[in-house]
Amino acid sequence: MTLHSMTGFASGQGAEGAYTWVWDIRSVNAKGLDVRVRVPDWLEGLENEIKTRASKKLGRGNVTVGLRLGRAEDCKGQLQINAAAMETMLAAIAATQAQAAQVGLQLAPVRATDILQMRGVLEQATAENESEHLVKRLLSEFDSLLADFINMRASEGAALHAVLTEQLSRIEALTDAAAQRAADREVQIKETLQANLACVMSNSDGADADRVAQELALIAVKADVTEELDRLVAHVAAARKLIGQGGLVGRKLDFLMQEFNREANTLCSKAQNAALTEVGLELKTVIDQMREQVQNIE
Repeated sequence: MTLHSMTGFASGQGAEGAYTWVWDIRSVNAKGLDVRVRVPDWLEGLENEIKTRASKKLGRGNVTVGLRLGRAEDCKGQLQINAAAMETMLAAIAATQAQAAQVGLQLAPVRATDILQMRGVLEQATAENESEHLVKRLLSEFDSLLADFINMRASEGAALHAVLTEQLSRIEALTDAAAQRAADREVQIKETLQANLACVMSNSDGADADRVAQELALIAVKADVTEELDRLVAHVAAARKLIGQGGLVGRKLDFLMQEFNREANTLCSKAQNAALTEVGLELKTVIDQMREQVQNIE
């Protein structure tokens, strides 16, 4: 399986009989999957079916599907009243008038033409079989559009694969460099601790040499970064496995990036050495850059 980006776009257009239409589908990052559909209300069942089909094919992302439908002027049917919309509008008008009367306001009478001009009250009359046929045709086109959209997200996923692979190689190289800096630092730390011990013992009467040595050894242990470096190596291996596995791995990679960042922070806090600190800060930079890319993965 390949990686898929959560960002993508696809569009298409078609025509049949008196109708023409333009599709577009786009998505941005999201923690889960949210499919929003904008289609004409009179195309019964189209919105729900689009949501169902998209949800079966997509794992994550804030996805918006839009359909702009047009009809030739000379082919438009008669106008008809949408009874449900009319009832809603009349109820809203009655409630408004009643509330105004309670505070002593007299509203101007509402004319029938005013109501008919309200959105959704007056609509084009469409034969039921015409609507059903159009919905089937549109759904057939949507399947092709969705396939194009998924292919585009896969193409962007392939680009992300290359970027993440390069960043992991960089993290691996910096981890090796940190290990070398840590090894070089051991000699320095040992000499510093021995000098400090000699200074303490020469200026203290009755000091317990064993106790002082234990405290200095504890300081040395707290400065040890072996575990952090080992975890970074393990995280690199785990990330490579997930990227190679593909599919819906975005959340797992995002969690792994938190672990990367935690180890890099601890490494910097324990560094006590300019050269090791420099490598640790560079590690943090690359990890932050990689995390930004991971946010795009489905």
